[in-house]
Amino acid sequence: MAATKRLCTLRSQNSYGENGHRINGFNSKKEYGKNVESLLDISAKVVAENIPFQRIEQQYDRIPEPVQNRIVYWSFPRNERDICMYSSYAHSVKDSCESQKLPFYQGIKLLESGAVGNVLQIGFHLSGTVTEAANPLFSEPEKPIKVSISFDRCKITSVKCGCGNKDIFWCQHVVALSLYRIRKAKIVELRVPISETLLQMNREQLQKFAQYLISEHHTEVLPTAQTIADEILQAKSEINLLPGAPDPTAGASVDDDNSWHLDEEQVQEQVRSFLSQGVYLHASNQLNSMFAKVREMLRARDSNGARMLTLITEQFLADPRLSVWKTQGTSMSDKCRQLWDELGALWVCVVLNPNSSTLEKQHWHVLLEQWSMNGLCPLEDADSRQMPDVPLTRDLLMGDGHSSFQQTPRPRPRTVFHRSLEASQLTWDNQHLQYILKSSYPSEDDSEHCQDLFDSNGLPLWHEHIPTACARVDALKSHGYTREALRLAVTIVRTMQAEQLINLERNKTRSGSSRSCSSRSSRSPPPSNAEGWVGHPLDPVGVLFDTLIEACTSPSDDNRIDWGVRNNSSNSTSNNGESSSQSSSRYHHGPLPGNMDNNESYLTLAMEVGLIGLGQQRIMPPGLYAQEKSCKQEEKLLSKIQNISPDPRILAVITKQANLLLEGGPQSGFGSGIHHESYPMHTFARYLFTTLLVHDTDLAFKIGTRAMRLPVLENTEELNNDEGANNIGSAILSRFPRWFVLSRVESQQCELASTLLAAAKGDITRLRKVLECAQRHIHSSSQLFKLAQDAFKIATPSDGPKHQATLDVAFELGLQVMRMTLMTLNWRRREMVRWLVTCATEVGVKALISIIQNWYQYFAPIEATSTVASTIMSPATTMQLNLTYHQMEEVADCARKLALQCATKDPQNCALCSLTLCEKDTMAFETAYQIVIDAAAHVMNSSQLFTIARYMEHRGYPSRAYTLALLAMKNLQLAYNQDTHPAINDIHWACALSHSLGKNELSRMIPLLVENVQCATVLSDILRRCTLTAPGLASHDGKRRVIKLLSYDKQPLRQLMDATMYAYINTTHSKLTHISPRHYGDFIEFLSKARETFLLAQDGHIQFAQLIENMKLVYKGKKKLMYLIKERFGL
Repeated sequence: MAATKRLCTLRSQNSYGENGHRINGFNSKKEYGKNVESLLDISAKVVAENIPFQRIEQQYDRIPEPVQNRIVYWSFPRNERDICMYSSYAHSVKDSCESQKLPFYQGIKLLESGAVGNVLQIGFHLSGTVTEAANPLFSEPEKPIKVSISFDRCKITSVKCGCGNKDIFWCQHVVALSLYRIRKAKIVELRVPISETLLQMNREQLQKFAQYLISEHHTEVLPTAQTIADEILQAKSEINLLPGAPDPTAGASVDDDNSWHLDEEQVQEQVRSFLSQGVYLHASNQLNSMFAKVREMLRARDSNGARMLTLITEQFLADPRLSVWKTQGTSMSDKCRQLWDELGALWVCVVLNPNSSTLEKQHWHVLLEQWSMNGLCPLEDADSRQMPDVPLTRDLLMGDGHSSFQQTPRPRPRTVFHRSLEASQLTWDNQHLQYILKSSYPSEDDSEHCQDLFDSNGLPLWHEHIPTACARVDALKSHGYTREALRLAVTIVRTMQAEQLINLERNKTRSGSSRSCSSRSSRSPPPSNAEGWVGHPLDPVGVLFDTLIEACTSPSDDNRIDWGVRNNSSNSTSNNGESSSQSSSRYHHGPLPGNMDNNESYLTLAMEVGLIGLGQQRIMPPGLYAQEKSCKQEEKLLSKIQNISPDPRILAVITKQANLLLEGGPQSGFGSGIHHESYPMHTFARYLFTTLLVHDTDLAFKIGTRAMRLPVLENTEELNNDEGANNIGSAILSRFPRWFVLSRVESQQCELASTLLAAAKGDITRLRKVLECAQRHIHSSSQLFKLAQDAFKIATPSDGPKHQATLDVAFELGLQVMRMTLMTLNWRRREMVRWLVTCATEVGVKALISIIQNWYQYFAPIEATSTVASTIMSPATTMQLNLTYHQMEEVADCARKLALQCATKDPQNCALCSLTLCEKDTMAFETAYQIVIDAAAHVMNSSQLFTIARYMEHRGYPSRAYTLALLAMKNLQLAYNQDTHPAINDIHWACALSHSLGKNELSRMIPLLVENVQCATVLSDILRRCTLTAPGLASHDGKRRVIKLLSYDKQPLRQLMDATMYAYINTTHSKLTHISPRHYGDFIEFLSKARETFLLAQDGHIQFAQLIENMKLVYKGKKKLMYLIKERFGL
């Protein structure tokens, strides 16, 4: 007996297949239509599709066999698209090779290769054999596979295949047998149900039939046959109490639901498997394909659509990651959230089915209510967190959070199913709505009594919450009511147009009265609509646009409109193919039925609703996911609009909407006063600007400059300016939520400004206006710098002369960037400084002199000297500008003044660059040198002074270098163990310089050396180097000198000798304090070097011996070390 199934609505024969297009392999030409059908066939077709065979048997005692044959014949599905729906994805696979791997196309190949045989239809049961071809590569022989199919009322109710494949799709063998029956129905052997055949047999024939059947399949059915025989022989067995016997070939019973075969276990298993794979792209695409399959079933009015969606939802709620995310307080991944959004949107379509019964709606409402009460069910706000019941932050900040928390319970959070729950309460009973859907309007006399339901031309309006009304449109489309969906969509757009005009008049009245009020600025209130249309979970504007634009891709005859399967989720990856196919098609202006305006068409309405939706003032949503979703929906809708060619009728719509948006007040994102959290219009304005520029330049620039603002970053000082300190909480909260997409928004703002600058290149007035607008509204230094770079590229094309006015704009923007980043950290600051010098060089010598003279406004001292002045004074810049001698001197003089100012302000970083810049002017060089001397005592460190001192020696100023070296030595400290200090080279250089200048200079250096350097090895090296040559060989005082080497026993080296030996003694004791056996070898080598130095003094050997004796006494416990010392030195 057939399994009990749910009641489903009747399936339409005219429903379309995948995306409404013809699928390769379909045989739409019906063989039974070649000849005129008989009355018996016509009647049998209707009965076979709508009436269970059991009811016919109950109604009539005897049914003639020819009538039974025709009913059974016509009970098999007749449309190949139905087979395709249950054996392939809902959306066409982009890769043709991939599409050929789908079971449907594999089944066609098997059918066309003659692999189907032994086909037999017995009543409502079809069986056959499908032979898989041999595979010589893997030594696989031909494989016959048995297939059986049960059907009822033109639906396949169960399938069984010997291949054993498990999938939600029917396998290729079931497809091949089904298509064989559809295409070759007349050659299929047809028998009446087996029960009818058995009725014709006598007792002997029945016994022979049973025995032969058991004998043929005794290994499989013998136990079962014996069990049944035993029950029949028992008078009171259950079998004997029931009249008749089951017949699997006799069709479904009256109580059985008539629905297509869907393997529920496989649906659950596959959803569970895909969810377990996390955020991988393949799993996400597969789940989106399953959602698309649900939409395809809904459009075909197949009850399995809601059934399959229920199974998917249950598996989604059983996802173990939900509890993990809730426990950890983390948000789910974006991919997973997008799937949940699509799930919620699909349920809205399901519960809004205009043909659903009250019982079905109640069933869905109970399910949705149960799911919403599940503690793991995701919330409607993807960025919210399910937190424990604690006082709200707002209450705490307001100062009375505890009491208000006790009095006001936290409201029940909205889940992803709440919109579906609300939609389940909607009905289609409204008389005016029925008029719209049926395109049957009351007479003019009746319409006078309800003027708010019709416009001035007598065309209907529908005043309902826009997302709700658009959800009705999506539901109509999703359930195959394409004409009705189009009529309602047109009516909604007319209503939006009418409300736009009403709001315009209200704004004019409001603005007229406000002129007489105080001119004190105040923050604009938020727009009246609670939710923006773009970024809405149900994507209302996208629904209207797609519904209208699809009517423009075919002739205006409604019967020829191809309705694609629309995926409501703006984030679904399966929509990519749809948008690409639309972009390649050429739209036409489909006339509107009953419309007197010849300029209005489905295409103009689609454009208009897109412009109205994008131009609506809406508040930026609070969380990251919602903000990203709003941006993506805006980009997607804009890309669709851009696919429409701007012919004169479309341009007229764009011009009209641009003017309305400028004057639209608080309802428009282009209004004169908008809320500080209003979603920016930069990307949309850029499209309007580029489209209108050629046709209405003034309007284009009005749109562009009006949209460049970014109120969320402006007028922050006005926040609660006149409120007391007790209201600090509201001031804090007024700055929330954060704009997580702010960097993207600022980038779009910069792109808009760049587009305007490029277009204003030939008009100085407009160019300056755009510059002022950009400087006023762009608050990001990085984006302002990018704009300056763009302006520079516009002004200096590679294939033409430079544009001076635009170059000046780039220079001004660069100066503003310098001011903005002067006191803040910016990792691109060095690049910005270099670029500004390049830009100023292109502008001219006056610009260079200007930034030099006013350097403190734009640069830090180190930037001004090392980058700005040095680059300007370079020979390359001089050659590029082709300066005269007078100009060169003027620039050089300004650069020297800058160098001295910077050296005074920041000597430690600018002194060397300043000296370099002042080399050619004696007075300036002397001044810079004196600045260094003055700063040496309290500002500059030894490393900086040594660097400048070396520079002085290199430039031929040894005396000045010596002076700086003395100052550097005073600031230096080198401990006994710092034998790898980076200043050692500087110390050697300073001592070598002193030695080369003379004995007196060395005598002044050595006391500083002895005082500040305690490293024995450094002192020892210097001591030896001072005796290699006579002092004063590099002196330039003209005096004759006696070439005589210095003695270790006389000053100034005697002091250095004593200090070196003392340093060795201290270092020796220090090393012995923490020495370990593995360092004994290094220590012996250190003592050997110390002995060499000690022996340079007259009494050095005595002092070294005393050192060793002292070591033996103090460290006598280190016997092994003492043994090594005695072995090496014999002491």
